[in-house]
Amino acid sequence: MNKAELVTSIAEKSNLTKKDAESALNAFMKSVEEALVEGDKVQLVGFGTFEVRQRKAREGRNPRNPEEVIHIPASKAPVFKAGKALKESVNK
Repeated sequence: MNKAELVTSIAEKSNLTKKDAESALNAFMKSVEEALVEGDKVQLVGFGTFEVRQRKAREGRNPRNPEEVIHIPASKAPVFKAGKALKESVNK
C-alpha cells in the first residue's frame, strides 16, 4: 500500500474527503517526525511505538574490496516496534 492508497482508505473509513484525509496523514507524520527529532518516543497503545535508537560506530568491509576496512560513524535510527494487538491481528 502506498501513500495514495492509504489516504483513500482513511477517507473511506472516516467519512472524510481525500484532501482532509491526506492533511490528517501529513499532520500525523510531521508530528511523529518532530517528536523523534526532539528525542521523544511516540507510543500508540495497541498499535506500536516509534522511537530513536543510537547506533554505535563500527568497522565495516567494502563489499567490492573485502580487504578494505572502513569506519562507519555512530548514528541515530528511527525504529518502529509493533504493539501486542497489532502483532496478534497480523498473526491470525
